[in-house]
Amino acid sequence: MSLLDLAPVIPVVVIEDAATAVPLARALVAGGLPAIEVTLRTPAAREAIARIAAEVPEATVGAGTVRTADDIAASAAAGARFLVSPGTTPSLVEALEASGLPYLPGAATVSEVMALAERGIRELKFFPAEAAGGVPYLKALSGPIPDVRFCPTGGIRATTAADYLALPNVGCVGGTWLTPADALASGDWARVEKLASEAAALK
Repeated sequence: MSLLDLAPVIPVVVIEDAATAVPLARALVAGGLPAIEVTLRTPAAREAIARIAAEVPEATVGAGTVRTADDIAASAAAGARFLVSPGTTPSLVEALEASGLPYLPGAATVSEVMALAERGIRELKFFPAEAAGGVPYLKALSGPIPDVRFCPTGGIRATTAADYLALPNVGCVGGTWLTPADALASGDWARVEKLASEAAALK
């Protein structure tokens, strides 16, 4: 199963307190979004991945903001089942390939997309989606490079996600709107589940 086909939206989650990881993951899964990208932007991220992997087996938890081989090794050790990078370098691609885990390398230009396609990589993260050209940019790419699919992430909102999902070269989108910081801080898991349910229904 492709990462891009697990659900229409992959929640991109910034976790400040690892204690929130399990109830957060359960709320997202209950709402219909099994794939969860925990970004490596906080000290709590790796513990959060480990807790979700151990206690929410129905979730497919991955690590985002992967930038180095050390990030890859630590994420795999924590139990991450996929990896997502914001951009791509030759050494990072080699480390991603060597990990044995599914991965979405980041790309934002035609040349980056072509370089990854030359390596046989056909599923990418498009980041930062809105800042890099958004829906019109990806639509333009689908003509000359029809065999590459994307998970655009960065600036996408509930009101714009469907526009991306309507494109033939978009399999899913990544979004932070599903896990508002105030909902996480207050433990409002019902709100998170509702947002996930609405996102899961997108086409």
